[in-house]
This record gives sequence, C-alpha cells and structure tokens, in this order.
Amino acid sequence: MADEFEMKWEAFEAKCRACRNCGLRDGCTNVVIYRGSRRAPLMIIGEAPGENEDIQGLPFVGRSGQLLQNLLGSYGFTNNDYHICNIAKCRPPQNRRPTPEEIHACKPLFAEQFMLVRPKVILLCGSTAYEGFFGTKPVMHDVRGRFIEKNGYYIMTTYHPAYALRNPANKMPIYEDMGKVREKLTEIGAMPPLENV
Repeated sequence: MADEFEMKWEAFEAKCRACRNCGLRDGCTNVVIYRGSRRAPLMIIGEAPGENEDIQGLPFVGRSGQLLQNLLGSYGFTNNDYHICNIAKCRPPQNRRPTPEEIHACKPLFAEQFMLVRPKVILLCGSTAYEGFFGTKPVMHDVRGRFIEKNGYYIMTTYHPAYALRNPANKMPIYEDMGKVREKLTEIGAMPPLENV
C-alpha cells in the first residue's frame, strides 16, 4: 500500500513540474510543491512561493517561514505532523499575489495534493489562501481564528506570517490561532495532548 502511495505521489510531483497551465512556470526557477510530511493531520496553505522559496524549491523557508517554524515548534509539532504548501506552486514575478486566473490554473493540482495528503485540519495563511480554497475574497477580520467545518474537515484562517512580520502586533493572533489548531488536532485524536509531548 505504501508503494502505491509513493507511486501516486511521484506521479503527482511529475505532473506539477510539467504543468504549463499558466505563464508562471516560465519565469520561476523551481516548482514549489511542499515540505513536511506527504501525509499529515495538518495542512498549512500559503499564497505562492517567494524568492527564497523559488531558489530552494520549498515553501515557507524565508523570514516568514522561520516565524511559522517557531510557532509549530512551540506547540510540539514535528515534521510528520504537517504538510506545508501554497495555493500557487510557481513564484509570481516580483513576489506579487497570484491572479485569480493563476489560482484557478493551479487548482486541479492543489485538489490532487489535498486528496493525497488527507489532512484532518487545514490552516489557511492569508486572504489569498482563503480565496484559493473557498473561491471568494474574505474580510480577514470576519474569518480569522474561527473554525469552519466542511465535508468533515476543520478549516481555520489566520494572518500570513509575512503580514505579521510587517505588522508585529499580529504575531500574537497567529500564535493564538496555532494554539486552537493544536487543540483541535488533540480533540479529534490526530495528535496527543501537548503536555504529553
């Protein structure tokens, strides 16, 4: 069974690297697919790769990635507990937001990735991740820090770590939201209680 999963995952990655559904692939160095575990109870979804991510081929590896990693570490997450990815897999020029058309072009690959990872809890980082996931633009104040239960998944939206770096007062809300995510994973039996870690 594990071999079948590995074959499916390798085929998925090959599909990502061969994708030309939009123009972003032509201007980037790497297709940025994920980091963490290929199958995990928590899926963390960002916007699109930035310059550091494009160079290294991994999501959330710059300053915002360090903030996210510190948050995960403070709540006892290991690499096996999360799968980190982006709505768009290729870096937009000058680190701009991906357009609705680019998000739409990447959606079939994202849907396949989601079905392979099979998370229990989803953390959407920022309004672009929310828009890519739900198809509508959010008012962050209205959606942040609250769980939405949909099709058996628990979905929470928080600020993007890059936003918190620009607005340090928003580091605490992200910290609180990660705490709620950790509690939910314990509540549904996907992770042990934090005090037992």
